[in-house]
Amino acid sequence: MCFYSKKITINLKKMQYNLLPNSDINVSKICLGTMTFGEQNSEAEGHEQLNYAVNERGINFLDTAEMYSVPSKAETKGSTEKIIGTWLKDRNKREDIILASKVCGPSANLAHIGAGRKFNRENMTITLHNSLQRLQTDYIDLYQLHWPERPTNYFGALGYQHVSDDAVTDFVETLTVLQDFIKEGKIRYIGISNETPWGTMQYLATAEKYNLPKISTIQNPYNLVNRTYEIGLAEMGIRENVGLLAYSPLAGGLLTEKYLSGKRPNGARFTLWPNYFTRYAHPNTMHAVERYATLAKENGLSLSQMTLAYVNTRNFLTANIIGATKMTQLKENIDSIDIVLSDEVLKEIQKIHLDFPNPAP
Repeated sequence: MCFYSKKITINLKKMQYNLLPNSDINVSKICLGTMTFGEQNSEAEGHEQLNYAVNERGINFLDTAEMYSVPSKAETKGSTEKIIGTWLKDRNKREDIILASKVCGPSANLAHIGAGRKFNRENMTITLHNSLQRLQTDYIDLYQLHWPERPTNYFGALGYQHVSDDAVTDFVETLTVLQDFIKEGKIRYIGISNETPWGTMQYLATAEKYNLPKISTIQNPYNLVNRTYEIGLAEMGIRENVGLLAYSPLAGGLLTEKYLSGKRPNGARFTLWPNYFTRYAHPNTMHAVERYATLAKENGLSLSQMTLAYVNTRNFLTANIIGATKMTQLKENIDSIDIVLSDEVLKEIQKIHLDFPNPAP
């Protein structure tokens, strides 16, 4: 079954899957992000999302982290993993789920995580065991380093400011610890997140030199108002076989209709926490969003579906991490897998990008 709008074709078909790089497992091209579980979504709502995504839409890839839900607070740290854990226990079919989680780096702004935290054996072992306990599982399929230890440009920072005495990761130690976790059967594959080209190459070169595990993925932001991944990491990912797990593909919800024309709906993320997502605050961000919204409307699409469909077209993508607080949003977001954007729409997207390049890094 298919239908045609002005310039796009939608084919209703099953979920698509990609091979997780450096592995023998296939993951759904749409990954369910779960950071709202425990804050904006209750346990029951989280379970409803999981059941629909997995049982009805063929999603087998779930992403979480020790620090979730978001915004991260001491009292809710780990709540998302707990909700997934109760669902996994009730479902009793762990083997058909590809589960990803993360260990935090240091954070001066999050006291409950720790300003001096390191990717060393002690911290990573404690964190992994706590995650396994909350998730009620014996293993995590993809274990990721959530952000770099060193000060560099991530979480909205553009332009590298060097710190001469910065604490750089001991890449050999970190990869050795992860290798031991693999040998113990506690994790299967490894990834990084919020990394730069230099950091990515350090992990790759160290793994090759010392015969340590190679990273499979990099989880970085990628959306219509933040395509900075393309500048240095896209080529690296393709040539080195490191797949992108694109997070924040809707720019925290900005690339939907709900914030257009200055609207701030009740319960929405930027209404609840206006200061938390400063990376999206540049005035050009909303100028770009308005242009993309007009393009989507002209082509019979919702803004969110056009945005997600664009992310799905990227040849460096392994999975597109979508999230939602309402079931209607979840269904619409997953439906993006069926959308094929025309060459004309893709050209118009590129024109807008050139007018407003990466306003929300």
